[in-house]
Amino acid sequence: MNLDELNLRYQVEKEQKWLDEIKVIPFIQFPADWKIQVIPPFGDAVVRFRVQLPSGKEKSVYLDHRESLGIYGDIEPYWEVYPYNGDVGRCGREEIDKLLEYIGDEGDEE
Repeated sequence: MNLDELNLRYQVEKEQKWLDEIKVIPFIQFPADWKIQVIPPFGDAVVRFRVQLPSGKEKSVYLDHRESLGIYGDIEPYWEVYPYNGDVGRCGREEIDKLLEYIGDEGDEE
């Protein structure tokens, strides 16, 4: 990465207040038999990861702090899980029990 690219990256991090966001993203206790793959936060997501459930089914999860990827009613920021019930599951940032429920649900149709 050259110096210009590095400066652009730091500018984005500063403008989007990434260090402040660290303070408000909740800790998550995943079930021990889930495999978690942390991936780059493309598409303006703050956080992205994939989960492989014991069955082999995979879920994609992101955290949107700026409603730049979608809209979740009056609750922002929000988590999105795909797939969930043939669509997506969304819940507020602090709704970790609901997030884990959406991830763990294996009744999805992809």
